[in-house]
Amino acid sequence: MIKFLINRLVSFTPAFNGLEYIITTQKNSWFHLAATAAAVFLSIWLKLSNTDFAIILLAIGLVWVAECINTGIEATIDLVSPERNHLAKVAKDVSAAGVLCAAIISAIIGIFIFANPLLLKLKIIS
Repeated sequence: MIKFLINRLVSFTPAFNGLEYIITTQKNSWFHLAATAAAVFLSIWLKLSNTDFAIILLAIGLVWVAECINTGIEATIDLVSPERNHLAKVAKDVSAAGVLCAAIISAIIGIFIFANPLLLKLKIIS
């Protein structure tokens, strides 16, 4: 049983390697990391409901999944098409657009969820 659990933990190594690669090589991941920290901090500070916090976590996850897929697509394109190619550019641009869409949607979700509690906490509205 212990060997089974250890093998399961070891099977996560490639995923953690992928996250490390994204954080250390992708400039936008630092923005995503800061936004993640800010959203989690605000969620705790504002004492959001479990439902609102779950929605925030889903939005955060959406952006990170999009970033992971984008980075994987870009690496694959670089591997199979190291020379300039119009279709390679299209694939990279479209996958980057997916991250942008995820980030914009997540920001809108954040505004909807954080606006009222934040304004109440700062006593801007009553």
